[in-house]
Amino acid sequence: MLEFLRLSVKNLRKRKLRSWLTMIGIIIGIAAVVSLISLGDGLRTAITGQFGSLSTDKLTVQNSGTGFGPPGSTSVRKLTSHDIDVIEKVQGVDVAIGRLIRIAKVEYKKDVGYFYITNLPEDEKEQEIVYEAGLFKMDIGKLLKNEKGKVLIGSQVAKSFEKDINAGDNIIIQGESFEVIGVLKTSSTFTINSAIIMLNDGMRNLLDIGDEIDLIIVQLQKNANAEEVAERIENKLRKDRDEKPGEEDFSVQTPLQAISSVNTILDIINLIVSGIAAISLVIGGIGIANTMYTSVLERKKEIGTMKAVGAKNSDILLIFVVESGLLGLLGGIIGALLGLGMAFLASSIANVVFGGNIISVSVNYALLSGAVGFSFAIGILSGFFPARQASGMKPVEALRG
Repeated sequence: MLEFLRLSVKNLRKRKLRSWLTMIGIIIGIAAVVSLISLGDGLRTAITGQFGSLSTDKLTVQNSGTGFGPPGSTSVRKLTSHDIDVIEKVQGVDVAIGRLIRIAKVEYKKDVGYFYITNLPEDEKEQEIVYEAGLFKMDIGKLLKNEKGKVLIGSQVAKSFEKDINAGDNIIIQGESFEVIGVLKTSSTFTINSAIIMLNDGMRNLLDIGDEIDLIIVQLQKNANAEEVAERIENKLRKDRDEKPGEEDFSVQTPLQAISSVNTILDIINLIVSGIAAISLVIGGIGIANTMYTSVLERKKEIGTMKAVGAKNSDILLIFVVESGLLGLLGGIIGALLGLGMAFLASSIANVVFGGNIISVSVNYALLSGAVGFSFAIGILSGFFPARQASGMKPVEALRG
């Protein structure tokens, strides 16, 4: 077997360019699978972490059609303070808090940027719920309470200008000056890192929003069932708006529904990329088979010579199978390493862009060995039929070429 291996390595080294071109399909397929799955768990954790503000005792009511985009986008009918009054009368609801999320122009020392602006209720109990839901932790300064003309900023906002913003500095939002009362610590929720928080009335006046609300956070009473309360809210709002089931221009979402939606999207992405990877592996297998068929034709005299000096059919078969298996094995190893490198690179870029350790990559050795083993199997299967053809040649015909 060692001699067969040495002979196969020698033959592959003779045809370096062809060997590399043959392995491309395998490399791409394995790299895609490894990078996707290595990033998968970290990506799933990162995205579901964006719903960390929705604890099990909170629901979200928002305008239909907003999806994962900024709230306040197109909808038939916007949420208003009237909807808050309706929701607060529903059994199981403790308090409903209207939230605003908009994008505004921000200036700091002649530097300009655009960031999310979100509101903070003036009511102290509602402020505590918002801070608790957002898991806000201070880095510099203090939390915003009822100080007019002051704002709280995320870590990414503080670092987005030529000079870092610190507590006590003034920034200009939509032409008005505000004092930064504090800077938040980097959070796993990157929307918070890129947000500026100001008092509700100040934000409404600054952006001329009126009575419109982008989404409503519903704090449930102790021991209330989230699914049941969500159904009651839907029925109450539907009746108040005179809408039929399925035609609502609002949505009520529980934390489990939000996470389930994200997981479904990630599963679809995984399926699509796995399909692309499978196509690449098939192409890689066809490439190996084609190379091995060509190799058989080129090496007829060599096969004839080996048979003339006593080589068995099984020996010839093994030589070509080992050679094709090596192509698959090398392609798998290179693809696995490349895929792992791509996963770490994507993770690093995401963490730099969004700040903090948003997406992490875990090295799954079972995945790496499985991917390499699978590509080795693809190589062997792809080379089996050309190898069988080579082993079936008659010595005299092979020597004639």
